[in-house]
Amino acid sequence: MTPTDRPHRRYNPLLDEWVLVSPHRTQRPWQGQVEDSPPTPPAYEPTCYLCPGNERAGSHTNPQYESTFVFTNDFAALLPDQPLGGESDGLFRSQSVSGECRVLCYAPQHNLTLAEMDSSQIRRVVDLWCDQISDLGAKYKWVQVFENKGAAMGASSPHPHGQIWAGDWVPQTLAREEAHQAAYYQKNGRPLLLDVALAESGGDRVVCENEDWLFLVPYWAVWPFEGLLLPKQHLGRLPEAHLGQRESLSEILRQALVRYDNLFETSFPYSMGWHFAPFGQETPWWQTHLHVFPPLLRSASVRKFMVGFELLAEPQRDLTPEQAAERLISVPDVHYTLR
Repeated sequence: MTPTDRPHRRYNPLLDEWVLVSPHRTQRPWQGQVEDSPPTPPAYEPTCYLCPGNERAGSHTNPQYESTFVFTNDFAALLPDQPLGGESDGLFRSQSVSGECRVLCYAPQHNLTLAEMDSSQIRRVVDLWCDQISDLGAKYKWVQVFENKGAAMGASSPHPHGQIWAGDWVPQTLAREEAHQAAYYQKNGRPLLLDVALAESGGDRVVCENEDWLFLVPYWAVWPFEGLLLPKQHLGRLPEAHLGQRESLSEILRQALVRYDNLFETSFPYSMGWHFAPFGQETPWWQTHLHVFPPLLRSASVRKFMVGFELLAEPQRDLTPEQAAERLISVPDVHYTLR
């Protein structure tokens, strides 16, 4: 029986790590930091460097785009065609890396988030992700699509946008996911996350589900309302999704993100990103999946901080994943601004 009133630990087979669950701690008093509710932005902001027609850094000017828009990040963390090299001196090692960073504008409207888009608008974003992944995957080993939403998660602009970084190496979190998926596949002959999806389907951690995808609070979640989006069939990389899967993906993303916003009736901040198989190799154990890491814990103004024990010992959460899923399921699937 899953304990809901006493501390326990849960195992994450994807990363081979544990999380401490302390559901009784939600009762403790809070006199710490309180987040400000962001003001509702206008549909167009003259000073925004992502709005159509506006000037960006380095005198670049955005076109008057009417749908999605992609450009190379003006302050890219990775640069292409870097010289090979590095250091290898006992304890101190380094290596050269090459890559590209792009910004993906989801829509021209400054005040529109994915949660407030309809399925057809989200579908354009899904197709954009797939096109950009394929383009960069032809040149690089690793491609990372992600979005930081809200000032609480470090977003530098409220304009609806994400990023895509690509590099010539596999980062350590992806390498860990690959190692444990490969080990499970070699032992069981099936992808780990496909078995997770089949085991979770229809269960009490599933927030929403359709014929192709399910969105759940994972058994091993760290963030209070953490989400994991899984395909119900084997899918190694997102661009391999057929048209029907892209359509149903757009719909389930809308449903899940609306529920986040409705939970505290705020534009729910998060970091969200896709993980899929590295390019240039056969990896039948890899299963495409989307992580959503939202920081809010008790309300629109009280967040979870990963400090102290979490930094020095192991991850810890303050309510069970089942409790988190139940709360997300209980809210309407119509955005609160439309009610």
